[in-house]
Amino acid sequence: MAPSATDLLSELIAINSVNPAYGGPGEADLARFMRGQFTKAGLDVLIQPVEPGRDNVIGVLPGRDRSRRVVLEAHMDTVGVEGMTIAAFDPVLEDGQLMGRGSCDTKGGLAAMLAAVLDLADTGESPACDVWLAAVVDEEHAYRGVLALVDGLATAGGTTAAAIVAEPTRLGTVSATKGVLRFRIRLCGKAAHSSKPWLGSSAISAAAEVVLALDSLHNNLLTKPQHPLLGPATGSIGIIRGGVQVNIVAEACELDVDRRLLPGELPDVVLDDYRRVVEATLARTGVGYSIDTLLLDETLETPHDAEVVSVARRVSQQLGLSPEPLGVPYGSDASKLSRRAGVPSIVFGPGSIDMAHAAAESVPLAEVNTATAFYREFVRQFS
Repeated sequence: MAPSATDLLSELIAINSVNPAYGGPGEADLARFMRGQFTKAGLDVLIQPVEPGRDNVIGVLPGRDRSRRVVLEAHMDTVGVEGMTIAAFDPVLEDGQLMGRGSCDTKGGLAAMLAAVLDLADTGESPACDVWLAAVVDEEHAYRGVLALVDGLATAGGTTAAAIVAEPTRLGTVSATKGVLRFRIRLCGKAAHSSKPWLGSSAISAAAEVVLALDSLHNNLLTKPQHPLLGPATGSIGIIRGGVQVNIVAEACELDVDRRLLPGELPDVVLDDYRRVVEATLARTGVGYSIDTLLLDETLETPHDAEVVSVARRVSQQLGLSPEPLGVPYGSDASKLSRRAGVPSIVFGPGSIDMAHAAAESVPLAEVNTATAFYREFVRQFS
């Protein structure tokens, strides 16, 4: 008999898979656990090396048409545990919520996917096409796991007909997500002794003017046409750093900007808008600037007539869930599968994004069990 999603989730939480970027050991132990579960169920196992000691693990449930596949994808890594108010790796059930780091983001979804696939394997059901359950690394830092998965899909040949990415969506079918463009504006002034500030050009003072100009730019975004599922594009300045000493006119100052993109927005065009504003603001200051991209994550927009959406809507309705597609402002691996591999993709999983990375992270077990039923029925009904 296949293990339950509850039992699997408890085991997943107990394994420390904090991303090395946040001081953790990485996903190796969790990858071994996933490989063991796949092997025990008689599934073929694919290993995709991503970084030393960090591998994607894929269990393959064979379908009747081996030339086509559906991908169920969830990341194994979590953020760090600093500031948590509960035991990070000691799963505790409280008021129907299973507590622990990663319970919501996104081991709840991973456990549900694993339980669904193991159940299908246990009953001997053969879906219409192959099912790949991909447990990937590094979603919380640099997306290297899903990029390796994209390369692996290309190498495997055949057709990847659909993908579901597990993230906390409160059991809603997410067909659209915003992208994110993060960049750094470096302001270059001229240092001088603070007793003669007129001999220098303060990058900090110039940055203050740039901040006000960018705030105006961001406020104007709210007045532009909005996406029907995602609302307006947004922008914010998250970090300012500058100066070296209180008695020196600041030669340098940096602003880190986070811009959430809507489908159809081109990153280069967006950056050009920022350049025009910064140049106009600095024209009278004598301070120079440069802009460097820190991160670019694509948007997701899967048409509602795509089979992955229509089957998800049908299954949701059968399970008593809302069938209406949703949009969310945060990103996931789904955008990479969609934009870089051309795979029609949705995001679906148990838990609320408000609990992701939380000090007392938790996921409702009832939602984990419903998600298990959703993934199982989706695979059964996808043609």
